[in-house]
Amino acid sequence: MSQNPGQIRVFVVDDEQVIASSLAVILRTRGFDASPFASPQEALHTAFSDPPDLLISDVVMPILSGIELAIQIKQQCPSCKVLLFSGQAATVDMLEAARADGHSFELLAKPVHPTDLLRKIQKTMNVATQGTSE
Repeated sequence: MSQNPGQIRVFVVDDEQVIASSLAVILRTRGFDASPFASPQEALHTAFSDPPDLLISDVVMPILSGIELAIQIKQQCPSCKVLLFSGQAATVDMLEAARADGHSFELLAKPVHPTDLLRKIQKTMNVATQGTSE
């Protein structure tokens, strides 16, 4: 059974504000309840009171990586799905280290095309999104 995108709370986290905001706008135009965050710490803090259904995060960020953010959010919101994206090859090693600790996250290449992102969300969340059928 497919979920309605408006019922899905999405956190979009990237230390580049324009990327987080742009992706959140794209998701909102498709009916998602999307919130952008330029600070992973702010996203984590907000998750305590208003947990997301889906976290979309850049991997390489100062202070708290997207992988660390995903692990911490999953600890407090076990049902939250996670999609990570990165434009840096070094993130493969970071993902392998997380896998070795029992955490498995999917990685999208950055820049991610909105159509590809929406298809991945559709697959991950079992969402019927207009114009993104596989």
